[in-house]
Amino acid sequence: MKIIELDSVDSTNEYCKRVHAYKNLIVTAEKQTGGKGTKGRSFVSDKGGLYISVMRTYESFLSADAFKIMIDACVAVCRTVESFGAKPVIRWANDVLVGGKKICGTLIENTFSGSFISRSIVGMGINVRNSLPEQLKDIATTLNAQTGRDLSVNEVRAVLIENLQKNYSLQDYKSYINWLGKEILLKTADGERTAVAVDIDYDGGLLCVMGGSVRKISSAEVSLRF
Repeated sequence: MKIIELDSVDSTNEYCKRVHAYKNLIVTAEKQTGGKGTKGRSFVSDKGGLYISVMRTYESFLSADAFKIMIDACVAVCRTVESFGAKPVIRWANDVLVGGKKICGTLIENTFSGSFISRSIVGMGINVRNSLPEQLKDIATTLNAQTGRDLSVNEVRAVLIENLQKNYSLQDYKSYINWLGKEILLKTADGERTAVAVDIDYDGGLLCVMGGSVRKISSAEVSLRF
């Protein structure tokens, strides 16, 4: 897989979209000037963080199996931060927390062709040693802060790239979730509602007990707090 390392870019995901010379590509940048998070949110991308996108093209990847892309990305991040002494927890569906604070977010942009995914671009941002804005310090953290180590972005990048080229299972994904069986708060467009998280389905749906019955929630419907 081709690896391109940049000093600065608008967004590693957007860079992947502009490159047509490679079917499979990893792009990293020291800084992003227009980083994006989920649901169109901006993503602070100052130096000291690890910003990376993986682009893969497929010939027969069923769209019904799309959650496998999320599994591989999130577990790769968890295995990476774990290797440096941190204890990661996945906050469904795509955030990785350490010490109860967000250390990594993931943005997946898939291109569909009928019932198949023809291309996926997976963007990840790991806080390694970057300074966090004051308004984020209560909800975000860095790998250095959580481990007490003076880690470089380069050493974290090398481990992540290695892990991103492995395949993982739904069970691997769930092994980083410690809140199944507990009460959670679901935030929807209609307000907040409590539920008991039961399981993660094969397609990424969150199975919850709500009002005495089991309901499957999609990540597009809610944000989750616990």
